[in-house]
Amino acid sequence: MLKLRVVAVGDIKERFYREAIAEYIKRLGRWAKTEIVEVSEASHVTDDDKKRGAEGEEILKKVKGKCILADVKGKRVKSEDIAALLKTSALAGDSELTFVVGGSNGVSPAVKDRADEIISFGDITLPHQLFRVVLLEQLYRAETILSGTTYHK
Repeated sequence: MLKLRVVAVGDIKERFYREAIAEYIKRLGRWAKTEIVEVSEASHVTDDDKKRGAEGEEILKKVKGKCILADVKGKRVKSEDIAALLKTSALAGDSELTFVVGGSNGVSPAVKDRADEIISFGDITLPHQLFRVVLLEQLYRAETILSGTTYHK
């Protein structure tokens, strides 16, 4: 079974986000073992580069398998592209995929260098907590596309 990991900076405080995340993890359970790994925000660091560096070190410790970074400057993807990414990764023998969601200041160059792919969901700005929900929904949608279920229209 495919393993999907979302490594994200910061924790989810709002109950409604936690509930939505839990729902999509439950739905994804049909196709993949999915987990969220939270990395502490380096709130004690004031310099943005040092903050990205400190958070980046922690992110890199949590990455396993193929690494996909979500970044506004990445390659724009549609739901079908995410499905294709999952399919080609599985066919290539990648049994574990890590999706990285950086902090509010982005990620360090080391995280970008580690990424096998850098993707973007567009130019809009979303709160990081909401982005996790959107990412999980898109992973669920991708699995439904691959399995031919009627969720995706």
